[in-house]
Amino acid sequence: MENLKKDLFDLSGRVAIITGGTGLLGQQHAEAIANAGGIPVLADIRVDSVDQKSHTWKERFGDLACAIKVDITQPDSIKALLAEVLARYGRVDILINNAANNPKMEKASQVEFSRLEFFPLKQWGADLAVGLTGAFLCSQIIGSEMAKHKRGVIVNVASDLAVIAPDQRLYRQPGLPAEQQPVKPVTYSVVKTGLIGLTRYLATYWAEEGIRVNAISPGGVYNNQPDDFVQRLTNLIPLGRMANVDEYQAAIIYLCSDASSYMTGTNLVIDGGRSCW
Repeated sequence: MENLKKDLFDLSGRVAIITGGTGLLGQQHAEAIANAGGIPVLADIRVDSVDQKSHTWKERFGDLACAIKVDITQPDSIKALLAEVLARYGRVDILINNAANNPKMEKASQVEFSRLEFFPLKQWGADLAVGLTGAFLCSQIIGSEMAKHKRGVIVNVASDLAVIAPDQRLYRQPGLPAEQQPVKPVTYSVVKTGLIGLTRYLATYWAEEGIRVNAISPGGVYNNQPDDFVQRLTNLIPLGRMANVDEYQAAIIYLCSDASSYMTGTNLVIDGGRSCW
């Protein structure tokens, strides 16, 4: 029985492309894949921010892991990414659509950027291009390759804000009138909610090709945010705290492995209970 359990979560030899792979959660997803025996490919437009030759890199992600520069808003760039992955490893088994714009609304000076009344059309287009169109293009191009071989997994990284609306009280700044208060931008909710719809569509579209597609909706991750913001947010969470940065790793392994072999089209909400209230 113990061996059976290990086999279900085993990703040995499986190649996982993780968009936004050099970001905070992207690196955690990659580490999870590596810990389960898989080969993570950290696909990001900012690969210069990581040293692939360092001891720390190999210790976290394994000798076969790599980071490849990609612009997921451009189909030709994604095709080049796929070609390089196939040339290196001969296969791709997992796609984690993790990349997204996520502006921080912690400064009052960002009010004209964040509030709905002033939100720039250019920023709307840029946020949707990365978070939603990018996920569609990666799924279309990389998912089609997996479908040829009748096997594969896609995981879309959504958010608790795909399930509930932002509580804009979290971002209020003392002394500012209501019309100048910073807020969580509209695009974040729209993108993350759209990913749930994309998940359901792909799950049914590619079911006969052996492709499972699920989403994960994480809650807020503690990353040295201001104390007053953390306190406000934790007051909204039944477990009374934000997530630690590594607390989604087990869920990623579950969704990417055979342990979830009868699971597709589902959104796995892991938010400390926030959406229960």
